[in-house]
Amino acid sequence: MNTRGAYNLRARKAAERRSGRSRSRGGYVAPASLANPMLVPEKSPSKVEKQFQGSTKKQRDMPVLGTQHPLADGYINARLAYCEDSVKGRFDAIVPALKQIAALPYGADFVERAQEIARQSVGFDLPQDLLENAWVGGVDMKALYAQCSFSALKAAADQFVDDLNQQVETVQDTRNFFLDCGFHAVDISPCADGRLKGLTRYILRLPLSSFTRRKAYAGALFDVETDVHHWEETELKRFREGIPTTVDSGTRYLKMAVYHTSSSDPKHQGCAAHGSNEHLALDAALERLYQFREAIENSFCCGASTDILLIGVDTDTDAIKIHVPDGNGDISQHRVVDNGQLYKDTVNMTADEARIAVYEAISHPNQQSPGWGAGEGEPHEGMRKLIANLLINNLSQIEYVADLYGSSYPDIGHAERYISVGDGFDEVQMRNVAYYAHLHTLEEGVADMDVGIKIFSGLNVMKGLPIPVAIHYRYNTKVPGSRDRALAKADRVEKAIRNRYSDLAAQGMLFCQISVQDKPLGSEIEIVEVRS
Repeated sequence: MNTRGAYNLRARKAAERRSGRSRSRGGYVAPASLANPMLVPEKSPSKVEKQFQGSTKKQRDMPVLGTQHPLADGYINARLAYCEDSVKGRFDAIVPALKQIAALPYGADFVERAQEIARQSVGFDLPQDLLENAWVGGVDMKALYAQCSFSALKAAADQFVDDLNQQVETVQDTRNFFLDCGFHAVDISPCADGRLKGLTRYILRLPLSSFTRRKAYAGALFDVETDVHHWEETELKRFREGIPTTVDSGTRYLKMAVYHTSSSDPKHQGCAAHGSNEHLALDAALERLYQFREAIENSFCCGASTDILLIGVDTDTDAIKIHVPDGNGDISQHRVVDNGQLYKDTVNMTADEARIAVYEAISHPNQQSPGWGAGEGEPHEGMRKLIANLLINNLSQIEYVADLYGSSYPDIGHAERYISVGDGFDEVQMRNVAYYAHLHTLEEGVADMDVGIKIFSGLNVMKGLPIPVAIHYRYNTKVPGSRDRALAKADRVEKAIRNRYSDLAAQGMLFCQISVQDKPLGSEIEIVEVRS
């Protein structure tokens, strides 16, 4: 488990709130109406929770543990810490629980004792048939491991959906903020690396919303044609329905790409799709952004209605770099705000001083003298407001990592729990939970899938554990036959995966779960079948 002291942090922040303060400086008090159900009522840590406390963490050159930034939100950090503890805790408790079950004698009470261990350790029952047949040839531990992984995934999705259902006001506030910045849609394409899985919920602190679109691709190399099609759908809806703005409102469509690197081991723990070369990852993402904008201009003669933004993430600390556009909307790798450095520069300021420093940091890149990074003026006011908001949100995440891990994550590399194939579980937003392969046919996504299998060959197969592959597609109930087509697609992809990795399948080292879900966020997930 990767979250040392999450419950201690949660208890500390709760005590501070009860005493009327939640910041050591600035006198900030979290509003009572703040809605985030990831925080449950105070309770003593369970046996599973206690085992995650006290692990050693790598110290990095960031503010020491306990330092509090005047703009960081410790209350939300505590809630997110509980969420991470509970979600990852279910996955990390699987192997210890199965080891206990493996040691049980196959007596008359074996099934009952095994289920009791499962309920206490991971919080759900095991498949009854796998336990009842254990007396014949022993327990199929590979099958149990896969089933537990899929059950932990379902529980995580349910927890995030519960959060989504209770953050209506927060989602509306964010939607209004985007509109106030002049953006009627926000389309985000991060790298598919599992370390960016928590990009929106944790790193950028944006609530899940249909107003924002997030689709991950290996190396942040998003499909330009697909995103142009999504732009067309968005603009058609504005033209026909005036949602979320009318076509004459002057708002823009924002396309964002997110690459990543590792500050402690940049040559080995960066983006695998670009050989851990940060400059290649940056240039490739920027090239796709320009291709997208040019495609809109060439096809519809309205490039002014699109903005682009490039963000980098240090996956060791979750600190972001934002490449600030100039007055023409153009981006340079040299015009950048490093939020990790900004955190250090502002941590001892007052809240007002820190906010001023954030806005000054945004203006500075476009005030450089001619040469590398020189731009044509500053971005429009709405873009500056958005960038400031993202930087301030990320200050809380930098402190989150510092509070829980001693500044840097201990798992700076891959530590995913399952491979997500297809449309993915948009509701589950957390670091290193899943490796994501976005594909509609195996042929088009074979490179991404091969990378995922290679990663899990080291994470799981070398330890004798199977690879859980969650094949998930969304359908639209408004479109006749959509669900049946989604099921057929999932079945076709599952067979193609088993055929390509037939050696793993034959050894019982590959398990696939097929599921579908209606298009709206938070819809019920329908588990269709688990195949070994």
